[in-house]
Amino acid sequence: MALPSGETAQTIRYGLIGAGHMAREHVRNLALIPGSRITAVSDPTRASLDQTSGEIGYEVKTYSSHRELLASGHVDALVIASPNDTHLGILKDIFASGTNLPVLVEKPVCTSAEQADELEILAASYTAPVWVAMEYRYMPPVQEIIQAAHGGKLGNIHMLSIVEHRFPFLHKVGDWNRFADRTGGTLVEKCCHFFDLMRLILQDEPTRVYASGGHDVNHLDEVYDGRTPDMVDNAYVIVDFKRGSRAMLELSMFAEGSKFQERISIVGDTAKIETLIPVAANHWIEGDETEATVEFSPRSPLGPEKHEVPVDEAVLAAGAHHGSTYYEHLGYRKAILGEGSVDVTVADGLQSVRMGLAAERSIVEGRAIELDAAKVVARK
Repeated sequence: MALPSGETAQTIRYGLIGAGHMAREHVRNLALIPGSRITAVSDPTRASLDQTSGEIGYEVKTYSSHRELLASGHVDALVIASPNDTHLGILKDIFASGTNLPVLVEKPVCTSAEQADELEILAASYTAPVWVAMEYRYMPPVQEIIQAAHGGKLGNIHMLSIVEHRFPFLHKVGDWNRFADRTGGTLVEKCCHFFDLMRLILQDEPTRVYASGGHDVNHLDEVYDGRTPDMVDNAYVIVDFKRGSRAMLELSMFAEGSKFQERISIVGDTAKIETLIPVAANHWIEGDETEATVEFSPRSPLGPEKHEVPVDEAVLAAGAHHGSTYYEHLGYRKAILGEGSVDVTVADGLQSVRMGLAAERSIVEGRAIELDAAKVVARK
């Protein structure tokens, strides 16, 4: 992670909009990258500002409003890590501010079909980089299986399966992540990552989504302002793609007894590749950590090849996404400096949201949703 001897990284001044749990993961990862300095943080909650500022470990400007941060002139680039339902409004303020600052915005980039349509238009005229934070793309084992798929090692890909068995939603400030009207629903809030991976791995666009799921176990005994949480906690989602391949997501958010949190399998007509990714150490048994594995299974000759995929311990410790936030920030830094392109565009972020919204709607209506039809109906 260190720079070659004699080289000095150009300093980028980052402004954090939002100072909660995910913002602190960005803080820890930026601390590992030379030339990164957080100079301003905004959040309407004082306790969050104090906690995140303390974790930064040096003097930083704090603001109760992102508009004050934008007007300060203290930053070169932005990271938005606020609640889902605030993303569009913050982006609109950034676009209108005249600062033309690069932006990394946490997923999901918005929470409704109407917002997606509005953002699609607004973002088209913004000339600075806008990067949607789809961290799962950057997990080292996921990168390895993507490269195998795109390199032709599997032949023609026909099937993709993604399984996530994990712990329930964490507690967030104001309990915003307990309700679909603030998050977009579980299949938007949590699973837009996986819909993004489907498009990326298959290099194709979805045409039809069918989902079956429910709110059966988690948060049923919780009440907030007279409301019981309504977030789906388990689901199966099947997605058909234009060129005939298909993908499936299996989600359980009451399976924290699983040592491996994600399993991703890609099956082509000549071989299969699969990765198992362990749960983050801070959500597992202390001292019982393990590495991710990748297994390549050709049809001929029979006999799988399996190996571990190590990740630097400091990178793993900086977050709960198997090192991916660190690698994502390396890419974002290049985009800020004009040395690389944006990997995850607003268009990518919007498509993942639309897929999640279609899956949520499929559960409610008990039928497959054509994606174009879902977009039209949701507008009414």
